Amino acid sequence: MTVVQERRRSAARRRWWVDGLEASVWLVAATGIALMIASGGVSYASSAPDWWYACGRAFGIVAAVLMMAQVLLASRAPWVERAMGHDRAIATHTRLGKFAIVLLVIHLVIMTTVTATYDGRGVVQQVLAWPDYGWWMLAALVAATAFVVVLVTSLTAVRLRLPYERWHGVHLAVYIGVALAVPHQFLEGSTFRSGGLAWWFWAVLWMVSIGSFVVFRLLRPLLLHTRHRLEVESVTPHPDGSTTVTIHGRNLARLRARGGQFFLWRFLAPGLTWQAHPYSISAAAGERLRITAKASGDGSAALRHVSPGTRVMVEGPLGIFTHAHRTRESLLLVAAGIGITPVRAMLEEAAPGEDITVVVRARSRDEAPLLDEVEALAAERDVALHVIVGPRGDTWGSRAHPASITDFAPHPGETDVYICGPRAWAREVEADAAAAGVASDAIHREEFGW
Repeated sequence: MTVVQERRRSAARRRWWVDGLEASVWLVAATGIALMIASGGVSYASSAPDWWYACGRAFGIVAAVLMMAQVLLASRAPWVERAMGHDRAIATHTRLGKFAIVLLVIHLVIMTTVTATYDGRGVVQQVLAWPDYGWWMLAALVAATAFVVVLVTSLTAVRLRLPYERWHGVHLAVYIGVALAVPHQFLEGSTFRSGGLAWWFWAVLWMVSIGSFVVFRLLRPLLLHTRHRLEVESVTPHPDGSTTVTIHGRNLARLRARGGQFFLWRFLAPGLTWQAHPYSISAAAGERLRITAKASGDGSAALRHVSPGTRVMVEGPLGIFTHAHRTRESLLLVAAGIGITPVRAMLEEAAPGEDITVVVRARSRDEAPLLDEVEALAAERDVALHVIVGPRGDTWGSRAHPASITDFAPHPGETDVYICGPRAWAREVEADAAAAGVASDAIHREEFGW
């Protein structure tokens, strides 16, 4: 079997795995509703309020499943990351999360209104009567408030106005909301109070979901910190405004980081300890990892002020922007701005004699990070390198040098295209690649955005 055939078989297996993961979410939701019906959740319904009550419970069950999926997708579990990649996992997490919160609000409105009808109260009175039901109802109300805040701040018009650090801090409220909502499901939900199959079904699901989050988001970073003892070796600001940070440690080969991947870096320095930022590896050699970032927020701007000797915690490696996920014979690497960092690392890791073309887009050579290193690597590996500089034109190239994928990939159907750069520009390159005939499974895009 050739290398290309093995790549395509691996890609097909990943697609089946990803489709299975997404389909399982809806299968679990359907099973949850079936268990509700089996427990008598519909048999009692003899009036309009009863039917609304049953529908409200069904909405709550689907919302709970989507919340579990959200937590699992954000847990950075390796078996999810390797199949979907971090970008797709988080995009799916965001999409399901918005849907889940809307369903939770509908569930809350229906259940409160119908219960108020049963009890002969107004809706506001019913909300204020939570002590009649137990502390878990207050916890559920607080959870619903947290979810609504997260939903509002996740709307594009609001999100783009917030610094990443502030948005991320607010977004963590979703995990607090989940923790507060779970007791209400088991202590108030009539499907669960009697125990049995439904109780164990939901208990196992929540243990897997929350357990993955605890293991891979909380415990694993502590293990890596203890095992590898990462700390800053040097900090080098560059004239183009970027900063290179070299981190050394021990037994770094055990991290199994690949060129093109990234870590979430937490520098244990004043003002940075509680922030974790995604930076791609720009180089990896021996017991050293190197990142290069441009100031695009408070965290990246503070990198140039980090002192050598600062301890570092990491999560990762993350992402599938690597040679391992190629499906074709030829390779085209297209980068703009700080998107050159994973491309530089992939170029360094490339096998000798491979058919590789690199395209770098920048406003000027002086504003292109690591361009001198990319030029040296390209010359060393006999790789075709094209540097396009100048102001934007009508294409993803410059005004003076319009660009098209077909200019650099004479056989688009047999080429993997890896794209990394600003979101709008990268989407333009991706659309051009698809129009040129590059297969969808051969287009790989790494977003620098949130």
